[in-house]
Amino acid sequence: MMVAPPLHADTIGDITELTGYGKVFRDEPYEAAIDFDINSLDNVQTRAGRIAITFLDESTVKLTEHSELLITDYVYNANPDKSKMALQFASGTIRFISGNANKLNKKNITLSTPSSQIFVQGTDFVATIDSTGRALIILLPDEFGNASGEIIVATAMGQEVLNKPFQATTTTAYEIAPTKPVLLEIDLNFIDNMLIISPPKEQIVESEETRSEQADYLEFTDLDVDFLSEDDIWKEDESIDFTELDIDLLSVNFLEDLLDVLDDLGIKEEENLTDFASGVQLVGTNFGQDSETQITTILQGSEIKLMRMVNQKAQVIVDGDQAYNIIITQDGVSKVISINGTANSTITINQSSG
Repeated sequence: MMVAPPLHADTIGDITELTGYGKVFRDEPYEAAIDFDINSLDNVQTRAGRIAITFLDESTVKLTEHSELLITDYVYNANPDKSKMALQFASGTIRFISGNANKLNKKNITLSTPSSQIFVQGTDFVATIDSTGRALIILLPDEFGNASGEIIVATAMGQEVLNKPFQATTTTAYEIAPTKPVLLEIDLNFIDNMLIISPPKEQIVESEETRSEQADYLEFTDLDVDFLSEDDIWKEDESIDFTELDIDLLSVNFLEDLLDVLDDLGIKEEENLTDFASGVQLVGTNFGQDSETQITTILQGSEIKLMRMVNQKAQVIVDGDQAYNIIITQDGVSKVISINGTANSTITINQSSG
């Protein structure tokens, strides 16, 4: 049974959407409910539920399951230059949709995670924060598919500007600079915890019929692969197709996994683990058969073929003249490959034997 909030509190917004269960911590815990008044200094937490809060300036904050939001300051004034908002995204996945600039000047909005500060300019974005305070921040598009504005993600060591739809950066600690922005191929409807199932236009996932395409025998080819060195040998009657049926949409939190793989990619770039062939830069594995990553990379004319065959089978062909981030996750083990530096496309494949 819900306990009514204190009558003396100054209301700065209310809960406008609610599914499942959540609480608002103030002088005591209150059960979340539709139209529940929100006050400055409230701590809003979800468990097995989701909550949306709409503030007086028409800004909206949406919390997914197991998320926590701290409203550290909120002042609403008839003069938008005197209004201000300060929110801390403490944990989980939280989406921020900015409100009416005539009611609250965007320069007076201060948003933070445990490892960064976020400055907004008329923006819609989502942030995921893990248990260690690492954060993944993604700029979302507007209703027409264009950038909804611009955000600056800053730490004590530098800042990055996000101004393209689905552009993302990660932060690890306030004493470490944000990672370089990357563009993600994701669906807004599945952004909380779904996988990428629609590849970029340049991506080709091979079928059994196309495996026999001709290779340049002067270069490394399929015939040079020692299949006996792999952990598991393919069965003859198994297809090498990777389809949507291979994706377990409930087995992984996509945004939290991206924190790991993007951090991994940044480490590889810093260590300069690169290989070059015919003008193609490869980071994270080597051309030919790489026994460490168990990825076989073949350069065929202007195309690059990557294969990994450990319990599951993943194969992808990309244009060697373009730049990509390729993330292959099999049974929870992620391999992150960068082709030709800063990428405009991210290709993600996730497979599980379960």
